[in-house]
Amino acid sequence: MCGISGIFNFEANNHISLDVLREMILALHHRGPDEFGIFRDEQVGLSSARLSIIDLAGGSQPISNEDETMWIVFNGEIFNYIELRPLLEKKGHHFKTKTDTEVILHLYEEYGTDCLNYLNGQFAIGIWDSREKTLLLARDRMGIRPLFYTHTDHSLMFASEIKSFLAVPGFHLELDEKALRQVFTYWAAQPPLTPFENVKQIPPGHFLLCREDKLVVEPYWTLSFQSENYWTSDGDDEVFEKFVELLIDATRVRLRADVPVGAYLSGGLDSSTIAAIIRKYTETPLDSFSIAFSSEEFNESSFQQEMAHYLGTRHQVIHCTPQDIGQVFPQVIWHTESPILRTSPAPMYLLSKLVRENGYKVVLTGEGADEILAGYDIFKEMKIRRFVAKDPSSSLRPLLFKKLYPDIPRIKEAGEFLTVFFQRRLMEIENPFYSHLIRWDNTTRSLKFFKKPYSDDVSNEEIIIPAGFNQWSKLAQAQYLEIVTFLSPYLLSSQGDRPAMAHSVEGRFPFLDYRLVEFCNQLPDHYKLRGLNEKYLLRKFASGFLPPEIWKRKKKPYRAPIKSSFFSKNQPGYLADLVSDENLRKSDLFNPLAVKKLFLKASNETQLSEIEEMAVVGIISTLLLFDHFVLRNYPLNKTTSAPIKIIDKIKK
Repeated sequence: MCGISGIFNFEANNHISLDVLREMILALHHRGPDEFGIFRDEQVGLSSARLSIIDLAGGSQPISNEDETMWIVFNGEIFNYIELRPLLEKKGHHFKTKTDTEVILHLYEEYGTDCLNYLNGQFAIGIWDSREKTLLLARDRMGIRPLFYTHTDHSLMFASEIKSFLAVPGFHLELDEKALRQVFTYWAAQPPLTPFENVKQIPPGHFLLCREDKLVVEPYWTLSFQSENYWTSDGDDEVFEKFVELLIDATRVRLRADVPVGAYLSGGLDSSTIAAIIRKYTETPLDSFSIAFSSEEFNESSFQQEMAHYLGTRHQVIHCTPQDIGQVFPQVIWHTESPILRTSPAPMYLLSKLVRENGYKVVLTGEGADEILAGYDIFKEMKIRRFVAKDPSSSLRPLLFKKLYPDIPRIKEAGEFLTVFFQRRLMEIENPFYSHLIRWDNTTRSLKFFKKPYSDDVSNEEIIIPAGFNQWSKLAQAQYLEIVTFLSPYLLSSQGDRPAMAHSVEGRFPFLDYRLVEFCNQLPDHYKLRGLNEKYLLRKFASGFLPPEIWKRKKKPYRAPIKSSFFSKNQPGYLADLVSDENLRKSDLFNPLAVKKLFLKASNETQLSEIEEMAVVGIISTLLLFDHFVLRNYPLNKTTSAPIKIIDKIKK
């Protein structure tokens, strides 16, 4: 795992400063503190901050091909590199390292952009072809690793994180109001937008090819589901066996590393299954890590301890209080580089710190199972709403709504209001966004706190509906929307890559192996959501080796305290200044009167609604983002004791 950055000047001999390249990559020091590398020629500069995981002694970046006409910087892991290397050697390619990085470069040399289809991994790639004067940037299929770029008429810059651009003299960031509206609707800016003007992200499953001043961004892989009436399986046993085979192999290949590998253990089905696979099907020693909350509403430590005891792991726990969350929140936003509507990334930030302090660089986690196997309540919500819509006058069908979101006490106690809440826009069954209408409509209510009047009528013009969407099952449509709007831009970023890499920890996600994703996407709905029982295939598999208290557990979404994190006797010291009239005027984003009213309500021990809590987090995180990145009141890291290797090809 690494951080990467670079500059491509469209005109040759417009030499790129080595000092600038150095400052850009040092800004990403946290992503790869072990060593640094810089390559420069007449037109391009590439930089890498390395977190050494594979070929510790020989894997320094940037890496070249045999004749040094191609150079690569790489963030991520290619899990099938061991299988790919012999194929390339048979074609005459010679290797000087044992890394997956060099495998990618020779694949590109052999197949061009088609090389991306060979890769099973999580990656952000930069390849410079000096013969063709072409720069390739590419991102993995699911968007696990980030990659950003910005360009002018004269140059293109790219980096694993946006903060790298701040090291370039004269570069300035401004918040993008359209992207902010997306955050306060979908929980994240939708690719290719980012929260900043003129900075874009390469969408998952896409590559960018730049030659001279011509930029082309194209998909090499798209998320797709089988049509509703298409199925050719021989039977349930074959489906189950194939699922188990793929999941075990996806876990095994993600244990490939020259350093110890740990696992997150939340106490839920997904992470418990991954940890149990490691224990049952491999010889890998295993340490496990988890979060325990002081707030009982969010705490799952009893299940975590039960699983750790059952598996016999050396288990490490970070005990997280609301005050801890409030205290580290500014650092979290520095790393997320985006406003967020939940505090959930903050405990993940503290957890990765614990992992690193215990000497681990790599952890396996259970992310992705809910998306590919329909584990979230939003999928049940869609199914119940469509069932009620078939007989809207029924007094019995709406009772099913009581089975939704059991982790939110205020919803459980809502009574008659519950029926009214879930019956909004009930009959819009032909709307392609039907499954997510209530969530998005609710979230947009936070837009009222902005100074600029935003319509809370969600137009969804940012969401691309792919060909064949109308032929998919209604569950498949909902899964697609959840993956493209929420999993990739929020869960794998603000709650995944960013808080982990803040402490130089690489997360790996077996459920997001593209082979498993594609397989599950071809399955009929009943293999995922059977009645209102989620993740049918996974539960069937886990029932063979997990305790019943774990494999029978209903999904409990990971959540963290909000109101008590910012409004308590130990209120964070930065909060008063952050939401002061002066600071609100300076940012010119929010309505000061509306913000003051909301924060006064929160300060007066008043219970906040779900929407109000999201608004609190959204406002605080947006103001922190403005302070950190627009006003630059957060220092870039510009020092290191690690070696910096410089390869300078400019003729003196």
